Amino acid sequence: MDPNRAFGEMPMPLFSPAADDVAVAAPTAKPAKGTPSYLADHRARLRDRFMQGGAQAMPDYELLELVLFRAIPRQDVKPLARRLIETFGDFNRVLSAPPARLVAIDGVGPAVVTELKIVEAAAQRLARAKVINRPVLSSWETLLDYCHTAMAHREIEQFRVLYLDRKNVLIADEEQARGTVDHVPVYPREIIRRALELNASALILVHNHPSGDPTPSDQDITMTARIAQAADSMGITIHDHLIIGKSRELSFRSEGLL
Repeated sequence: MDPNRAFGEMPMPLFSPAADDVAVAAPTAKPAKGTPSYLADHRARLRDRFMQGGAQAMPDYELLELVLFRAIPRQDVKPLARRLIETFGDFNRVLSAPPARLVAIDGVGPAVVTELKIVEAAAQRLARAKVINRPVLSSWETLLDYCHTAMAHREIEQFRVLYLDRKNVLIADEEQARGTVDHVPVYPREIIRRALELNASALILVHNHPSGDPTPSDQDITMTARIAQAADSMGITIHDHLIIGKSRELSFRSEGLL
């Protein structure tokens, strides 16, 4: 791992985070007017397979086809689905790809981007609903699932803070910063200020490594120690710092780094 990649402390003041075609309505049972019969039959077969066996019965490109059906009602979307998978790697990375990169793919317009982002938002909201306003330390695996859903496939680093009350119930989940592919600016004083505003008693820090490798750098470790020191001075506990990789995560607490 590049020892120079890291998230780093930045000085105050606080930072500010950063259509000609629209998605069509959900398809009805009848094929769209003008749709060739072979396409209508293919779409009907895919929908039937999905309803019978679920997503587990389908490769990524076919699941992606089901999403693209809504945005492109009268064309064969299989070639586009395959191009997207080949470009980004898998279904999850297609959904989380930045719009600017998506529209660079031949065949992708605003309607396709809209449908992909709707599915991404729905997945994140479902995962978040399982952890928000719930005790997270007693449902750790669910929390990890949420973190992976929200962050594992991002192409840039993102730093989130999970704020907990005295009963370790998750009361807020907030993105503190976004960065580049290997760096994200972190503001320790802003994290503690927000914790005091929320009357939070504990925090869980989370950031992702777009490289897929969750191994922390020296800068990651140093910054975590600074945040923990600032939190301790205000009587706030840092339960953990999680680094989310593509297929696994690293816990500072488990590694003895916190």
